[in-house]
Amino acid sequence: MSERMLKFVDVSQEMPEKRHADERVNDFDEIYRDYAREKAEIQSARCSQCGIPFCQIHCPLHNNIPDWLKLTAEGRIEEAYAVSSATNTFPEICGRICPQDRLCEGNCVIEKGFESVTIGSVEKYITDTAFDMGLVKPPAPAVERDQSVGIIGAGPGGLAAADMLRRRGYQTHVYDRYDRVGGLMLYGIPNFKLEKDIVQRRQKLLEDAGITFHLDFEVGRDASLDELRARHDSILIATGVYRARDVAVPGVGLRNIVMAMDFLTASNRKGLGDAVPAFDDGRLNAAGKNVVVIGGGDTAMDCVRTAVRQGATSVKCLYRRDRANMPGSMREVNHAEEEGVEFIWLSGPQAFLGDGAVSGVRAQRMRLGAPDASGRRSPEPVEDSNFTLDCDLAIKALGFDPEDLPTLFGAPELGVSRWGTVKADLRTLMTNLDGVFAAGDIVRGASLVVWAIRDGRDAADAMHAYMQAKAEGVAAPLAVAS
Repeated sequence: MSERMLKFVDVSQEMPEKRHADERVNDFDEIYRDYAREKAEIQSARCSQCGIPFCQIHCPLHNNIPDWLKLTAEGRIEEAYAVSSATNTFPEICGRICPQDRLCEGNCVIEKGFESVTIGSVEKYITDTAFDMGLVKPPAPAVERDQSVGIIGAGPGGLAAADMLRRRGYQTHVYDRYDRVGGLMLYGIPNFKLEKDIVQRRQKLLEDAGITFHLDFEVGRDASLDELRARHDSILIATGVYRARDVAVPGVGLRNIVMAMDFLTASNRKGLGDAVPAFDDGRLNAAGKNVVVIGGGDTAMDCVRTAVRQGATSVKCLYRRDRANMPGSMREVNHAEEEGVEFIWLSGPQAFLGDGAVSGVRAQRMRLGAPDASGRRSPEPVEDSNFTLDCDLAIKALGFDPEDLPTLFGAPELGVSRWGTVKADLRTLMTNLDGVFAAGDIVRGASLVVWAIRDGRDAADAMHAYMQAKAEGVAAPLAVAS
């Protein structure tokens, strides 16, 4: 054991310096400053190097966290990055946006009484430093293969699969409906959590590796799924889920009641320098408005914190459960409260009020009753507990469902579940169509970026096995029954 480690007994947890709320609400810059080298090394040295690393077990990617913490503590950044990137396609992104308080850091064995190792901040430090040192290179395949793959979706899952398949020498093509690469990472997540040049830096690496991106390309409009299957030896569907859930209450059709992704996309496009008429004319702009965000996940947290930065008069978050049962990151809730967001727990919308445009939200107090099918306690309305919130802009952040891909793709034979997610074999990740695989949110439902990366990497392995078997004349894995 290196004498540098086990410092948690005499060194306190210290995050990178966080900019004061009064400063950070005036811009969209990331809220944490970078670790200095000495600080990163001493915080990494707090790791106990435990025999059963729960941080690694509870990471969807099973990152070798204790190993790269030890290497960082010893100042061995090149090796630390090599270990970090061996299991994670985008460590610089996960270090910024993963809910570490629910995953690796939340399961650190030294957390109680000593506070966990700052795993996410060290992961970010390792990769950013590796980039600065010129250590991060485009994937370079040892051999070039004639076989090609088509990946539908340039979000985290699709990009992770593209990276892994290109490393194996496949001619890799990524199709996406948007005009830029990144999906949710670019258009859904605000800059104060993930600055866009971080995503675009990784895109350039993939392009330099020889991956071909087909942007503004809609499957079903520019080519059917069958046509893509004819072009490529295998296909991966990694579209994510983007159809916003709605709420059925009176007044929902009033003006200035918008979906979370529309609001966030307008803000991110404005930050990227695009012309956004709906932002400029105020339809998707919180400036000067009393904003009510409905929902309690990470998307709701992105909305409330974006509204603050746009200059909202007030920002309230209406959520039907309590703080302890909120699905979003507690760290994000704390950031939002520091920035002036008011959380109204155990409350749900009953109606939107207004004449033409929304002017208020009538809500009702809730209490937690018996657990639902997932084990979470179900919210129940409290009688005679109505109250009204002033509201000029209501944002619905209620989660996402899959689009109707069989219709959208012109592929009615594509098998989907009763929830609309694409059916894929749990072992092979193949759909009911031979050579067509699926991974990420379009299979598991709306989830975390880190899970999409994991699924994309797994899909790349499955596609490689399938194409190798085909090339060698061996029976390929069977497609899943629809």
